[in-house]
Amino acid sequence: MNIRLERPEDYREVENLTREAFWNVYRPGCTEHFVLNQYRTNPDFIPELDFVMEEGGRIIGHVMFSKAEIVLDNGTVFPSWTFGPISIHPDYKRQGYGLKLLNHSLEAARRLGVGLLCMEGNIDFYKHAGFDLASKLKIHYHAEPRESEVPYFLAEELIPGYWGDREGSYCPPKGYFVADNNPEAFEAYEATFPYKEKLRLPGQLGYEE
Repeated sequence: MNIRLERPEDYREVENLTREAFWNVYRPGCTEHFVLNQYRTNPDFIPELDFVMEEGGRIIGHVMFSKAEIVLDNGTVFPSWTFGPISIHPDYKRQGYGLKLLNHSLEAARRLGVGLLCMEGNIDFYKHAGFDLASKLKIHYHAEPRESEVPYFLAEELIPGYWGDREGSYCPPKGYFVADNNPEAFEAYEATFPYKEKLRLPGQLGYEE
């Protein structure tokens, strides 16, 4: 196993990996590969934290990081960061690769001075890398009531004391909404990949029997 920085010649392979990893997971089809494609030219993108994981010479995993912000209760903006998509090829899921890639990238982020990460994810997985409910740090998710303990909104203070006793609200960076905001561009991009069937499945957002 080898973890290294992504190179330009990896881009298409990594986008296809991301598409395979997320297809029909959270929605019919997925948009994460387009988010990645567009993010590489976004000023919030952090190339020093753009990692691929290889096994047997094959790229099987990828993670990217972005700058983010928390709006404090006094109206000022506090710098934070986020990450994702984090992708592991379906053939290698549930074998510990995702946690190894995540821990490697978190240590690299800490060395770069990344003090606080906020993200949306499954606490049953991310707790193994030190994440907990963001509400415990008094960080509120923009789309939920302020008093809510949002089970999918997580945070981790990589540098002890970075966040302190502050309180504020977090919204994901605009770059993560690029497919929703530019549907025609997304559809044109998606058309460059081989056809895959989109399915409505249990566990997806908004799924109803």
